[in-house]
Amino acid sequence: MFGIGGGEMFFIILVILMLFGSDKVPEMARGFGKFMAQVKNATNDIKSEINKSAEESGIKKEIEETLDVGLDLDVNPIKDIQQELQQQKEDIENLTGPIKRQN
Repeated sequence: MFGIGGGEMFFIILVILMLFGSDKVPEMARGFGKFMAQVKNATNDIKSEINKSAEESGIKKEIEETLDVGLDLDVNPIKDIQQELQQQKEDIENLTGPIKRQN
């Protein structure tokens, strides 16, 4: 969870218990849980509102029609985008020369 191991989680819980005491921790956890539920509900509302407005304005239909036309004409917009990205990547690599990224 969040890239935190068991020992780190234990240490965090121990510090929280020392700072706030065992009587305040359940109250804080409930508050945090309610906050996370509100955030989740808000993001779901925003997503549904965006989808609803996209459907009402016809953007979603236009995109689907464009993709359908592209598929009918043997033109694949995703393939075109990938080719353009590959070309841009090659151009950047040519400009940077011997500089290599470290992973």
